[in-house]
Amino acid sequence: MPTIPEVLFVCVHNAGRSQMAAALLAHHARGRVAVRSAGSTPAEEVNPAVVEVMNELGIDLSRRFPKKLSTEDVEASDVVITMGCGDACPVFPGKRYLDWDLDDPADRTVDEVRPIRDDIDARVRRLLTELM
Repeated sequence: MPTIPEVLFVCVHNAGRSQMAAALLAHHARGRVAVRSAGSTPAEEVNPAVVEVMNELGIDLSRRFPKKLSTEDVEASDVVITMGCGDACPVFPGKRYLDWDLDDPADRTVDEVRPIRDDIDARVRRLLTELM
């Protein structure tokens, strides 16, 4: 039986971009992809504007919390997608790395975060097509 692909989304604080990307991929993949997210310097909480724009899609991030990036997270993943974490993400041979250049939703309004969410959603949908 084939194993399902594992995807790791990494940003600095794991409070915005990587949280949205992980939730959107999990939502669209419906169990066909293992998804995780982490940050090189995790924040205390998920950005409230991010929680709000994800609620608009029926995806609840209110109980999620930022997690610290670990070597084990990277080792377990087939695809590692970085979003502005710079050199903080460890690199392992045999992994597929993508770097998504996305605006950081920190300190932005809900109206400013919505287009970031939509950009991430489009990228996640393309990724899912590639993985399947």
